[in-house]
Amino acid sequence: MFKRLPGDEARNLVSTTPDTAVVFRPTVVRTPAIVTLVIYLYRFLVALVRTIWRHPVAVSVPAVLGFAWYLYGWPLAVSLLGTTVLSLAAWASIDRQSFARLVGWRLLAWWRLMSVYRRHWQSVMDVSGLGNKRINGRVYLPRLIRVQCDGWADRITVRMLRGQAVKDWSDRIDNLAHGFGATSCRVALIKGGRLLLIFPRRDPLATPIPALPVPLEPTVGPVEIGKQEDGRPLRLKVHGTHVLIAGATGAGKGSFLWDTIRGLLPAMRAGLAEVWALDPKLMELSFGRELFRGRYAADPADCADLLDEAVSVMQKRAARFAGLQRSHVPTIEDPFVLVLVDEVAFLTAYQPDKQLRQRISAALATLATQGRSVGVGVMAALQDPRKEVMNIRNLFPDKIALRLDESEQVDMVLGDGARDRGALADHISPIPEQGAGVAYMRLETSPEPIRVRAAYVSDADIRAMVAQFGEAA
Repeated sequence: MFKRLPGDEARNLVSTTPDTAVVFRPTVVRTPAIVTLVIYLYRFLVALVRTIWRHPVAVSVPAVLGFAWYLYGWPLAVSLLGTTVLSLAAWASIDRQSFARLVGWRLLAWWRLMSVYRRHWQSVMDVSGLGNKRINGRVYLPRLIRVQCDGWADRITVRMLRGQAVKDWSDRIDNLAHGFGATSCRVALIKGGRLLLIFPRRDPLATPIPALPVPLEPTVGPVEIGKQEDGRPLRLKVHGTHVLIAGATGAGKGSFLWDTIRGLLPAMRAGLAEVWALDPKLMELSFGRELFRGRYAADPADCADLLDEAVSVMQKRAARFAGLQRSHVPTIEDPFVLVLVDEVAFLTAYQPDKQLRQRISAALATLATQGRSVGVGVMAALQDPRKEVMNIRNLFPDKIALRLDESEQVDMVLGDGARDRGALADHISPIPEQGAGVAYMRLETSPEPIRVRAAYVSDADIRAMVAQFGEAA
């Protein structure tokens, strides 16, 4: 039997079974056409004002030309257009940088906004699951605030929906990249509720970088070792920190090691810096052992002795500096000491002598925890970043991830969430010309990974370094 209800309630109920079960039929409220028209008109005016405010050049030029055409005819409008084009071309040829900064990139940003991002914004948000949130009949969509362009990438400022998290976006970087026709996407938090999406248009690091000139003045850093993805020089801090470098075979770890040595050569000659090299493989640093002035070891026992000596230097300095100074200033009496360890896993995880392995691990841990404030730094390179291979990797403030074999290894090296933010070290090309020396860096001063490429120091460059700065030079 149907269940009968009095009044209007009966009209909103439909029986689905012969028993007393009922289903509610929601009442549809239609918005009057005039209200819908007002809403669309308001949104149009807001978008028009926003476009004029953010892109005054792109809007004013066609507006002035159209106004001139309307008042004085098309010949004057064409003449103004030709004059404008010639003036911009002359400006671009005379001062390309200022033209690009003030006009070129702004026009490109406007064009990319209209032709790519605004055009496909809703569809990409819907398909990726970041938008089209319906609450009480209203559709919510993340807001596209601003598009900025430079020489290599588009930078999109986005206002997230309330209740969304950064991880909601970082988990969908592949969806966003392919949705907007880019090769990759990176996510960075600007402030609460706002994100910066970076879509590269080209790869400035696609070609190898030749060895950089040896600095003219002695310095302990930051030393210039290559180039960042945005075209700026890559300067690596080595004094006052420790650096961990991880990468598969052939990824280019040697480039970072030799670029660092190359940048310190004048300081080494001036007596302000020393590089103590541990080379258990006998294949990388042995090529320039004359540069290290006797501070070179390859045999595991000799490496342990050299590390113990570095710990002794550190402890003696700490005793002298106690109560007098909190940071190290390189001098001839107390030079900056950089302990360079190639393939550190050969000395720790893969060392068959347990006593020697524990001795080396203890010395490295002591240097990593106490050395940087007294001018003793560690730069260690390895292939396998697993915890059982390198159990002190968290003691290195600055980390570099070259090409890695597995996606899980990215977070092992750079820290949790680094790959979600765009550090795709497992996607770096294995072809040497394309990927050797390319890496993602995560520095102590910034949680966001940056993509870089170290310059390639050839065998001929190392021979020249030995001839000019070696012990016999």
